[in-house]
Amino acid sequence: MGDLVLAIGNPFGVGQTVSSGIVSALARSGIAVGSGRGYFIQTDAAINPGNSGGALVDMAGRLVGINTAILTRSGGSNGIGFAIPANLVGQVVAQASDGNKRFVRPWTGASAQAVDSDLAEAFGMMLPQGVVLTELHELSPLAEAGLQSGDVILSVDGEPVNSPVEFSFRLSARGIGATATLRYMRGDEPEEVEIELIAPPETPPRNRLEVSAPALRGLVAETVNPAVIAEYNLAPGSSGVVVADVAGIAARAGLRPGDVILAVNRVAVRDTDDLERILRTGGRNWEIQILRNGRRSWIRFRL
Repeated sequence: MGDLVLAIGNPFGVGQTVSSGIVSALARSGIAVGSGRGYFIQTDAAINPGNSGGALVDMAGRLVGINTAILTRSGGSNGIGFAIPANLVGQVVAQASDGNKRFVRPWTGASAQAVDSDLAEAFGMMLPQGVVLTELHELSPLAEAGLQSGDVILSVDGEPVNSPVEFSFRLSARGIGATATLRYMRGDEPEEVEIELIAPPETPPRNRLEVSAPALRGLVAETVNPAVIAEYNLAPGSSGVVVADVAGIAARAGLRPGDVILAVNRVAVRDTDDLERILRTGGRNWEIQILRNGRRSWIRFRL
């Protein structure tokens, strides 16, 4: 932090412009930035509409990041701008060059939380640092490497990790197919383990279903698996069936892409086979329990 940087862009369409500032902070994320999963460089170099996609460079001309957003109430720069780090941009470009339409982050199959002062004391640590693993998927590469719930991840390839977002960024900057060395605490002494960075697995198969039954005709659904969770940005550990597309009766009923169908007529839906079987029973009155934006709700309609 504190390094001088230059933001290059075309603000308000006036032509190529350079503004200067410093790196104000690292590891910014959350609602204010516009992304709870992102990891951004914060700068006070003037970034205005038209700067997005421009370079943020240091005084030696090296790429630091790509300007992407500002925090403002007026629509112009207030001295709080954000850039995507260059090493993450490199992975995005590499995947796009391979024909991918969407950036896929390495999958850990793990949930984690930052170690605060209370947890640090409980773990016998001198200072709060790292993230503690709270849950591991059975297919997790971390579990395969021997890591367990309760282990505290301290660093990735020697770079510190102090939040789940930072942990995700450190791995994403290395890319799928690479390996990473994790330093972690279990007990009194730190240990190291090497993991392989993999794409989210398609297990169980998503089994895309285009519904033809009268009750939800127009619905396209997929079984939730780790790859689907990543693609639709669902909550970790989600299960059921996700709405991939919607039209006709299903749209009029109130379903939206990204909704997770949990139950139909009080019968649990685990996969698209369950959904198809339930819809074949017919009937005029329908109740669908969904998960939308982290909240459960019911959709009721009559044919």
